Formats: sequence, structure tokens, C-alpha cells
Amino acid sequence: MRGLGTGRSSIQSRRGQVLLAAAVMIAVTACSSGQESSDSRQGQTGFVSGSGRVASFAPADREPAPEFGGTTLDGKQWNSKDNLGKIIVINVWGSWCGPCREEAPGLTEAAKELGPSVRFIGLNTRDLDPAPARKFVAAFGVPFPSIYDPSGKLLLKFRGQKVSASSIPSTLVIDKQGKVASRVLGPVTKQTLLGMVHDAAAG
Repeated sequence: MRGLGTGRSSIQSRRGQVLLAAAVMIAVTACSSGQESSDSRQGQTGFVSGSGRVASFAPADREPAPEFGGTTLDGKQWNSKDNLGKIIVINVWGSWCGPCREEAPGLTEAAKELGPSVRFIGLNTRDLDPAPARKFVAAFGVPFPSIYDPSGKLLLKFRGQKVSASSIPSTLVIDKQGKVASRVLGPVTKQTLLGMVHDAAAG
């Protein structure tokens, strides 16, 4: 009887090892396909970081961006309708998002280089508390405001531009006519963003 019990324990042990190995393989596959996990301490369940490739649209093919606005992290009001006739750069981010930290220095440099001729606005999403988001802004010296959108409600307005609630980070450039000129799903570099703005201005 002891031998039988030992055999069962051995089989259960091997089954447990197989299940653990399978779980590890699933996790590795998810990360390699662009799926990354978030910090559970912030109540997040996950997000999708894209390849960072640019999708640019010819002037005739550009779709109108939705009107959007809200309260910024510093308690002020911001609305896209107040910036008509200006190129607008929208950056979707979260303080819990690793690729967002990766792109933050380049975004900050691009915003400073382009100056007030281009309106930068952040869309802070899925931060359940604004405090970590404010710390993120301070740590990277982000010079532009960010609307606080913990539920991702505002982000859903951009579904027509193929930006989903899990597309974090993502960046859109809106031309002076209020249409989406280009989009990046995933982290964006300074040079890529400068090129996107240049193309939007030229169109």
C-alpha cells in the first residue's frame, strides 16, 4: 500500500511540473507577442503594447478625430475644441506601463522642441489613483498636461482610429483640420514623432 501511495504522489508531482511548465510557456508566448502584464498593486489586469510602427494617412483618407476633453492631473479643464486650427499630439499612457516610461524622455524632448505651435495632451488611463500619475509626470519632467481618465472612457472615443482601450501606450497626431494624420500603437521615439508632426503640417 505504501508503494501505491508513493506512486500516486510521484504521478501527481510530475503532473504539477507539466502544468507549471505549460504556464511558463504561455506567459513567455504572451510577452513575445506584445502582451505585457501590469502592476497588480495598481489594480491593473494587463495591456497590449504594439510594435511602435507608424500608420500614416493621406489627407484625403483622414478621419475626423472625436471631440474630447476633461479634467487634467493638475485640476484644470482641457478640450480639443479650444485648440482648433492647431496640430494636436495625443499620447495615451499609464504610470504602471513600462513602455510608457521608455518613451517618456523622447516625448518630453519633442514637446519642448516643437513648442507652443503644437498642442500636446496626454490621456492618462487606468491609473486608479492620480498620485502615481503625478509622480510619473514629475519624474520625467513632462511639460504638457494630461487628462485623467482612469476608466478609459475617453480612449473609447478613438475606436474608429483602431485605438482600443488596451492600446497603451499609443500616440495620435491630429492635423489642423481636426483629422487623424498618423498613429503609433506602442512606444514612439522623438524622431518618429517629429516626422509625424512634420507630415501632418505638410498635409
